[in-house]
Amino acid sequence: MNFVDVEPTLENYWRAIILFGRNTASYKFALAKSLIDVSLNSKSDLITLDDLALPYAMHLCEHLKHSPKQSTARSSKFIQACMDFNQGTITETQLIDITTKEGFKYVLDAFHVVNTKAVQERFYDVIDEELFIDERKFNKGIRLTDNLFKLFYVFDHSAENLNQETESRWNLVEKAWELNLNKNLVAVEFDQETKQLFSHDPSHRRVGITSSRGALNGYQKGRCFYCFKEISIASQDTQLADVDHFFPHTLKPQVAEAGCCQPVNVDGVWNLVLACQDCNRGHDGKFAQVPSTLLLDRLNTRNEYLIESHHPLRETLILQTGRTKSQRKQFLQKSYDFSKQRLIHVWQPSKQGDSTF
Repeated sequence: MNFVDVEPTLENYWRAIILFGRNTASYKFALAKSLIDVSLNSKSDLITLDDLALPYAMHLCEHLKHSPKQSTARSSKFIQACMDFNQGTITETQLIDITTKEGFKYVLDAFHVVNTKAVQERFYDVIDEELFIDERKFNKGIRLTDNLFKLFYVFDHSAENLNQETESRWNLVEKAWELNLNKNLVAVEFDQETKQLFSHDPSHRRVGITSSRGALNGYQKGRCFYCFKEISIASQDTQLADVDHFFPHTLKPQVAEAGCCQPVNVDGVWNLVLACQDCNRGHDGKFAQVPSTLLLDRLNTRNEYLIESHHPLRETLILQTGRTKSQRKQFLQKSYDFSKQRLIHVWQPSKQGDSTF
């Protein structure tokens, strides 16, 4: 897929799995987070399902505490076991036993699949191609690949960022299921003060969803939207990304004055990008200027990445910008014309890294 082809790094293969794979249950996210756990602690490339079961199940148990709907299926023995464990009706040993028997049935084969085909770089193997054995049956586990250890042990900076991206993606998907997907979550909004994405439930109460940084970073491949400098979403990192409005937030009162028919909804998810601090508020930063048409094309590419995801920002972007690619490009051009007419000045940053999207 084009997302990986432009920059085929291990980070981006991982992101393709998390962002673009289909989801009928949240098992993939729990597995992803447990793989990060074991990559940082395991001294062997073979991990038994018994040893993987507890961190895998515990991640799901934590999410079940605040989001009971973790699957589109009517019932699941694995999810029920996690709920029983949370309620104290089964022991940790029983949870591990049920997880080993029920929790890995489909997810281990499906994890690497994106658009009906497995990605080129794998993070574990279930089949030993040389010995023609199924690791699950022969060794009662899976074989972790060098890719996993390189990504999360050698490149230790990846662990926190990719873990947060996985968590944010999980939060978005489970909230979509909870709020009945297409009908309700299309109205994802942005809180300027907290930098969180939120929606409203059927009774119009505000529902927090997830960090906007975590939700957006994967689609930008951990780079500043404008200059491609590496950024971070780790809260204590000196390179912590700013959440920026592509078309400046100063347009908001002007949009209100112009009337609802005007195209720019500056707080829409389509208009949010992550930027390095220099581009957003440095000496030669964007501030209240209009990004160049080159950057407008880049925004279109980034938004199409969001739309290619199956849950749930796809519906939000389509509602905000148009059902077809041509309608979405026209929407962005109208937004650009509206903004340029009012803000006059056009801004283009100095490139700090290779183009990644």
